[in-house]
Amino acid sequence: MKLIPSSCKTLTVIFAALWVILLLSSCSQSVEEYQTTGPDFKLEQFFNGKVKAYGLVTNFSDDFVRRFTVDIDASWEGDTGVLDEYFLYDDGEKQFRRWVIKRLNDSTYQGKADDIIGTATGERSGAYIRWQYKMLLTVEDSEYEVSFDDQMMLIDENHMMNIAKIKKVGITVAKVTLFFEKEE
Repeated sequence: MKLIPSSCKTLTVIFAALWVILLLSSCSQSVEEYQTTGPDFKLEQFFNGKVKAYGLVTNFSDDFVRRFTVDIDASWEGDTGVLDEYFLYDDGEKQFRRWVIKRLNDSTYQGKADDIIGTATGERSGAYIRWQYKMLLTVEDSEYEVSFDDQMMLIDENHMMNIAKIKKVGITVAKVTLFFEKEE
């Protein structure tokens, strides 16, 4: 006696296969997929001197919740860079963050800052860099441990875009979109 008709089993297998394909296709692209893009994005070249950034934060519903600017003073000595970031938010709040970044090889970086939990890792290929790290994020009077997934794309020698997903327990709760411009 068959409990489930074979046509139902076939549909179940098809739906399961489609679910796996959908799940895999929703995963982030590999850094190597950008290997042929240019110009070559090297942090030590772009973040060397003064850089200005303009950004905004959106919540999980894509509503605009905050705007800000960042003045960055960056310098490198050998394979180690220091980025001093001065944030000014639309509500008047000011923040400072100092990144210390180490180039490990031609395609890999590591970074640390006071509010970063552990070590940030960056991987580069072509005009693309992907940074991933955990951060202690202060919102109003509460602190939250969140994960950042930054995807940076160099537009040309003086301009770069960054889209960062902020995740809590694997769910995207906010996004940060930034436009960077090297100052002459």
